[in-house]
Amino acid sequence: MPELLPYQYVVMRCVPRVEREEFVNVGVVLHSQAADLLQAAWHVDTDRVRALFPGLDVARLCDALAFVEGVCAGDERGGSAAAQSLGQRFGFLKAPRSTVLQPGPVHGGLTADPRAELEHLLERLVR
Repeated sequence: MPELLPYQYVVMRCVPRVEREEFVNVGVVLHSQAADLLQAAWHVDTDRVRALFPGLDVARLCDALAFVEGVCAGDERGGSAAAQSLGQRFGFLKAPRSTVLQPGPVHGGLTADPRAELEHLLERLVR
């Protein structure tokens, strides 16, 4: 039986009008300390987002998701947040904020393959 590794994840949500509490799931950030992994995956269904939020700047949303990806990867796209440890970067990304891109609640689980789990969560919760 393969070793099961604990992980946590948040679903990234597009929330253009916070007061209406409406959102569309657009990405997932998965952190597994045991696997030394922090990774994001995202998909923006432009037609769906524009149908629900016609005035939304989709390019800006994609830029925000690229920033999240940069924080996870620890590269220049993530600015100064990318220089922190994996756990600190996940803490930064899971913190609530009042912007168009917001994290949902933190969930957790066990998996033998955290990268495959990220793809599974993206497919199940976003696409």
